[in-house]
This record gives sequence, structure tokens and C-alpha cells, in this order.
Amino acid sequence: MIEFTLNGKAQKVEADADMPLLWVLRDVLGMTGTKYGCGMAMCGACTIHIDGQPIRSCTTPLSAAKGKAVSTIEGLSDDVSHPVQEAWREHNVPQCGYCQSGQIMSAVALLNSNPQPDDAAIDEYMQGNLCRCGTYPRIKAAIKSAADKLGRKA
Repeated sequence: MIEFTLNGKAQKVEADADMPLLWVLRDVLGMTGTKYGCGMAMCGACTIHIDGQPIRSCTTPLSAAKGKAVSTIEGLSDDVSHPVQEAWREHNVPQCGYCQSGQIMSAVALLNSNPQPDDAAIDEYMQGNLCRCGTYPRIKAAIKSAADKLGRKA
């Protein structure tokens, strides 16, 4: 039995400690917002946070979550009102949308560590998240917009 907090709620999961956290989230706990992309931690579609740090859940074992706070896209807000989610909509970021939960989770982590990133900081931080549709200019614009929104809320 492995215990952790998921989006603010205590969880007890009985599964193999080596099972990828992605599959625990999706198949055991029903958190399907986190997507499977490459299975090798190279595309970023499966990005979630453990104790506030972005990780690739496809290669992270369940055991890594023991006693920690895990956050998924579902945990950002109850009504899709997180400033990053709002900025994503305002800038029409998604095309196919498949990579977007991972993109958003990485953008949130970036803004938590760097509230006003410049273009170079955004490019460097987001380089591990691939978008097959090529919406990178819109992603960058949305991150800047979200930074402004978060700055105004502070």
C-alpha cells in the first residue's frame, strides 16, 4: 500500500511499487487528463508535479510518490480558471490538444519558479515538451499572458 496526496486528497494505492505513476493515475485512480505520449520521458505529455516539481509520470514509479504531494492537470482548478488555463484558451493554444496537459503543467512549474520569464527562459524550460502541431509561438504567448495575470493577482 502506497500513500500520497493527489490534488489535495489523501490516496492509498495498492499496486506494484514499480508501476509507472502514469498508469496508476489513469488506470487505477481515473485521472485521465495526464496523457501517454512516448513512454520514455522525452515528449512531456505525461508531465505532472511531485511536491511542486515537474516530472514525467511515464517513467516515474509509483514508489516515488510515497508520502508526497502529486498534482495533475485536474488539480489546477475545479473550473478551469487557473491563469495558465485561461491564457491557453485566450491564445487558442491547442490544435489537436494531446500534449496540452503536459505543456500546461510545465508552464505552471516554470511560472512558480520564474514569475516573469523572458523568451529564452521559456524556450529553455519548455524544450522538453513536444507539440506535434507546432503551436510553440502560441504557447510562449500564453505563458507570458499567464505571467501577467499571476502578477496582477499577487
